[in-house]
Amino acid sequence: MPIDPSELKGRRLGRVLTKLGKCTREQVHEALALQRTRKEPIGQLLVSLGYINQADVLEALAGQAGMAMVDLEELELPDEVIAALPAETASTYQVVPVEYDEKSRRLVIAMKSPDNFKAVDDLRLLMGFKVSAVVAPAEQIDKMLQSKFAGKDTSMSTLYAEASESAAVAAMAGRGESVDLAALEDAADDNKVIRLLNLVLLQAIRDKASDIHFEPFEDEFKMRYRIDGVLYEMIPPPKHLAMPIVSRIKVMANLDIAERRLPQDGRIELTLNNSPIDLRVSVLPTMFGESVVLRVLDRSNVQLALDRIGLREDELERIRKLIAKPNGIVVVTGPTGSGKTTTLYAGLNELNSPDTKILTAEDPVEYDIDGLIQCQVNLDQELTFARLLRSFLRQDPDIILVGEIRDLETAQIAIQASLTGHLVFSTLHTNDAPSSILRLLDLGVEAFLLTATIEAIVAQRLVRRICVRCKESYVPTEEQLMELSLRPADVQARTFFRGRGCDQCNNSGYKGRMALFEIMDMDDDIRELIVQQASTQVLRAEARRRGMRTLRESGLLAIYEGQTTIDEVVRETIVEE
Repeated sequence: MPIDPSELKGRRLGRVLTKLGKCTREQVHEALALQRTRKEPIGQLLVSLGYINQADVLEALAGQAGMAMVDLEELELPDEVIAALPAETASTYQVVPVEYDEKSRRLVIAMKSPDNFKAVDDLRLLMGFKVSAVVAPAEQIDKMLQSKFAGKDTSMSTLYAEASESAAVAAMAGRGESVDLAALEDAADDNKVIRLLNLVLLQAIRDKASDIHFEPFEDEFKMRYRIDGVLYEMIPPPKHLAMPIVSRIKVMANLDIAERRLPQDGRIELTLNNSPIDLRVSVLPTMFGESVVLRVLDRSNVQLALDRIGLREDELERIRKLIAKPNGIVVVTGPTGSGKTTTLYAGLNELNSPDTKILTAEDPVEYDIDGLIQCQVNLDQELTFARLLRSFLRQDPDIILVGEIRDLETAQIAIQASLTGHLVFSTLHTNDAPSSILRLLDLGVEAFLLTATIEAIVAQRLVRRICVRCKESYVPTEEQLMELSLRPADVQARTFFRGRGCDQCNNSGYKGRMALFEIMDMDDDIRELIVQQASTQVLRAEARRRGMRTLRESGLLAIYEGQTTIDEVVRETIVEE
């Protein structure tokens, strides 16, 4: 008679093993005595003593978590049970459905490890099922995934067709804006709509997309992914799927599905392959329905180390010197999506130690890092950057990160913080490093305060890297060289590269991105020019004389090293006067 897992839940592993009859109490005591000298888990010690095997440990861990252990080889799995879980979802989460009741939407899944509870939570959120779990040996699950699910990845167009045939979706077709709430809820909970959206999300995350756009137009409903900063259009879903898809996203993000006239923001938290993924949801009412953008924050995809963000040796040395200063302001500048926050976080990560107090004010908080006190701007509560900063100064910080200097008040408090002995990091939106000075003066900051506090300005851009799989050398045309203000004679000994396009990089020729930097250190001569209110051109010329490498020059170096292409550098940087 098998033991009910609820009787074993929460008990010590040794007790669970004896209850299951896998070993005796004496053997457990022997392992416990051995544990005093060998700091290993009790299960592993019993295995090394030869009393039990790994399968017994797995069964005991499952019992401890209140889960039953099943033998998949003894189970008959009907087709409707297998069909309950899309192949993409089963292989992503490494689980197999073992029971499914369509009426009550109850699904039982078998998984390899009892501590994979995030899979249960995610499937509840993604599929809308009541999910419970059992544990099965890893090799049986692999075998089942191989035999029942391999090669069954569904194409988008098949899922569009399936979703269109669904009764709940058909009921909404041709109804325009006049849809009652019950019909909306039915469509959002429809299995086929759920399955379609899951595939869209999984594919976007797998392709390392940073944003997913769902856009309604008069006669169509478009879907686009942003990969490495460039938008790619996917096969568009039929127009009548717009409302069911948007409603499903709203349900997942806990938004109001009845509200279709006001913008809404929310978030969806998932875990894929053991890495947390945050989806920021923004819903915007437009003329033809609601436009939705999901920002994908994949924490596993971010390199938060200064030596991994693309700084050259000399630049890395300069940045490390800057962030080691006891006080002053370091500004990172560039357009939206140029990786400013990642660069600042990489710096904070390096400074993050028990003897340093670091406070951040952000809008929104993008990565949560242990050891940093992170605060989110909340304009509804009138919690602005300036108000947060004021409170920060009473919190005894060493280092402060201000998400963005947007107004004079924020700039003044950042300056005040720097003058009272704090190191302040912040961002601005300008085209290059020298023009940041003019931007701050425009905000109304006094020139003498700027020169007293700013230590350096770092401008950056992201360019796409050439795909390593399909990289090839080529000879650029004269027109292409002209765009970089080069003549063929200037580049005679140089080799240029580009990506031919392959399956690995979606035929784009690019895979991943790298940053280009322009670092303007403040020294006495440049400070003197700022006080004299010199123009941006004069400042740029002086900074270059003092060794500043401009964004365009950094781009040229990256081209010559075969890391990126002429087109990318021309697209992202401006010609110096």
